[in-house]
Amino acid sequence: MLTQVCLSIALLVALPACAQVVPAATGGTPAVDEETPMQTPPPVSGEPFPTLSTSETRSNYLRGGLSFETAYDDNEVPYGTTHPIGDVMYSVRPTITIDLTRPRFHQTLTYNPGFTFYQRTSGYNESDQNASFNLQSRLSQHTAFNLRDSFQKSSNVFDQDNPFSGSTGSPQAPTAGAVAPFADRLNNTANGEISYQLSANRMLGGGGTSSKLTYPTLSEVPGLCDSNSRGGSAFYNLRLSASQYTGGTYQYSQYVSCPANKQSDTQTHAFYFYYTFYPMHALSVSFSGGPQYYSVAQIPFPSSSSWTPSITGSLGWQGTRTSLNASYSRTVNGGGGLLGAFHSNTANAQTRWQVTKPWAVEATANYEIHKNVDSLLASTSPGGHTISGTFAAERTLGERLVAKFGYQRQHQSYSSIAAIAILPDSDREYVSISYQFERPLGR
Repeated sequence: MLTQVCLSIALLVALPACAQVVPAATGGTPAVDEETPMQTPPPVSGEPFPTLSTSETRSNYLRGGLSFETAYDDNEVPYGTTHPIGDVMYSVRPTITIDLTRPRFHQTLTYNPGFTFYQRTSGYNESDQNASFNLQSRLSQHTAFNLRDSFQKSSNVFDQDNPFSGSTGSPQAPTAGAVAPFADRLNNTANGEISYQLSANRMLGGGGTSSKLTYPTLSEVPGLCDSNSRGGSAFYNLRLSASQYTGGTYQYSQYVSCPANKQSDTQTHAFYFYYTFYPMHALSVSFSGGPQYYSVAQIPFPSSSSWTPSITGSLGWQGTRTSLNASYSRTVNGGGGLLGAFHSNTANAQTRWQVTKPWAVEATANYEIHKNVDSLLASTSPGGHTISGTFAAERTLGERLVAKFGYQRQHQSYSSIAAIAILPDSDREYVSISYQFERPLGR
């Protein structure tokens, strides 16, 4: 009942519209009083770190575009075979974004479908759907909320420019799990939180999250299964100074994985203490950790439970021409298409550098290792690891044209998952050209 209440609140309200970095300095340390809204540090905000530099970030705009891309994947397995081949694919991706800012709210809505055609394996031809919504609003001087939702329909692990990005400082961020490279999947994630500033230096907040992963054709993904998760949280935030925050948070999560004849139900309760330091403008460093209790029930095995330490660390930087973010977490979770509960170690990093006005380069890296918490469950689902990354360069050709070329790679090692064991590596080189436009919205 408690989790249902938390989730209901989360779908209606969310964290403040504060950024994860402190405002620009204005000649000294800003005064700390009730007129100065507190930050919501990364360990409790759940917001992804910015991926663009400040010179590339603009609000109150309608943006759109159309991208044409050609790519070569050297490790593709046609349906009904076991031998990888190389194939060329062509993609068309329109996009539209509404970014609207008002004194009390910031709203972003993005829709990005895609259509991909394969030269040698036409059975993989697909249409993608990507949509996201983010609403940050301040209801009053002391109360604010944030609501986020993202939906994805795809059958290609490389359906986006940066599929391995998205670092956050939150220990409740869901695990990516294993991904079948060319299998249809639907994924939807919703988050919501609310916060209330009690006084000049004290804040209370809470919220929840819900995520659902579905494989429409399970025969394409032997060893994987549909899964869903939900959770609720509450936190206390204390401002020590204009650049230092500390506090504590409680988080509850439930992960349910349901293959045809089995079901795995993992529940966790975690108590974290965190510290966030803003040593300079646009830079945040956070640490959090504490005990985590988990219980696992999986048919036909006996239930098991235990305590374990859980830690998270993150860094976010958004400079004038450079952005950098990185995070690491060690926690127990489930879902992501995997059956069971896992000790998960996850590390992410992403950087972007606007070298000159027309040139920019970016890189991402991701590492995950998942080990089943129960030796009995490990006999059927031991887990595995994933290593992935992207490197790309971008060139502005004119006022509205942008060319991009890059390389993407993913390596997965999951011996118990036939859908991945047959194709553990995916390599892709791509070139794209995009037409982009933007129009200012009324201020």
